[in-house]
Amino acid sequence: MNADLITLEEKLSQLIALYQLLRAENLELRQALVRSQDDNQQLQENMELAKHKLLALIDRLPEGAI
Repeated sequence: MNADLITLEEKLSQLIALYQLLRAENLELRQALVRSQDDNQQLQENMELAKHKLLALIDRLPEGAI
């Protein structure tokens, strides 16, 4: 019986350690996701700005230049 309790305690300790590891990894992944979403938003804004600049340049071209 004592050996069973020791085995159970070891398994429980392993489970707790794994839980803590996965929790930390999950936090890191959530933070990485937020950074990626922020980067994506910034890239979309940059693309929209570039689009408007290109359209403005095209509007300034002389007739028949395109």
